[in-house]
Amino acid sequence: MSVALAVATPGDMRRLGERIGTAARAGDLIVLDGPLGAGKTTVAQGIGAAMGVRGPVTSPTFVIARVHPATAGGPDLVHVDAYRLTSLADLDDLDLDTAFDACVTVVEWGKGMVEVLSDEWLLVSIDRSGDDVVDERQVTLSTVGRRWADTVPSLVS
Repeated sequence: MSVALAVATPGDMRRLGERIGTAARAGDLIVLDGPLGAGKTTVAQGIGAAMGVRGPVTSPTFVIARVHPATAGGPDLVHVDAYRLTSLADLDDLDLDTAFDACVTVVEWGKGMVEVLSDEWLLVSIDRSGDDVVDERQVTLSTVGRRWADTVPSLVS
């Protein structure tokens, strides 16, 4: 299942992330895809805010992965930037699967690589067609497996 929507502002992108974060539960895999500056980290920030995790959610580009512990008894958020990963072996070195069922894993630049972690996941594809940072984005939410299929329509209404 895929649902497309237009997202006008960074605030709207963050609110989309908050809706995803509200629906997220332990064991979820969320893959964020799009070009540089599209809003992937902004979505991740919204997810983290809705989950009530500790620490600022920033791009983990240079540390590759960052764990944000839950503050209210929910699952932790594992935020990964797969941009610098070159192979599945690099991904395996992160040991993401060791605590996968106990946390929500959000991966920027993970399309085509992290799908091996789960049979069910949500893909958030962001298209930034213009050159200006404030251009409206076209976002497509696509589900793999059953987990997100019933949830996605409520995320865009």
